[in-house]
Amino acid sequence: MITKGIKELCEAAENEIETLTVEDVLSVHKNEGIVLVDIRDIRELWRDGAIPGSIHAPRGMLEFWVDPDSPYYRKDFGSGKKYIFFCAGGMRSALAAKTVQNMGLKPVAHMAGGFSAWVKADGPTEEKPFKNPKK
Repeated sequence: MITKGIKELCEAAENEIETLTVEDVLSVHKNEGIVLVDIRDIRELWRDGAIPGSIHAPRGMLEFWVDPDSPYYRKDFGSGKKYIFFCAGGMRSALAAKTVQNMGLKPVAHMAGGFSAWVKADGPTEEKPFKNPKK
């Protein structure tokens, strides 16, 4: 039996990280010093779209892409800019931001409400069409 559920984990994470509202992120998302990081599964991007200019870093690979000693390291995470993580509803991104902050990546934050809150606030979106890797 588990002793702590996802709600408790997310609340604990939000006590240790910066949480931004959608309005906060809308006001800064075009700034040069900001990187929006979409941690949703690629199928969610294909189905629901994405925030223009955001980078995609699926949650399952995030730690590997952030670690410069990993063979999967992505230079996107070495820019020194502020990273704002988001998912569909704000729970995975809270956990992701806490994890990368614990790894030493900073500054980081997460967007409360996630992509669904972004869409509800009429934030800009773009389609992410399926690309067949076999072609």
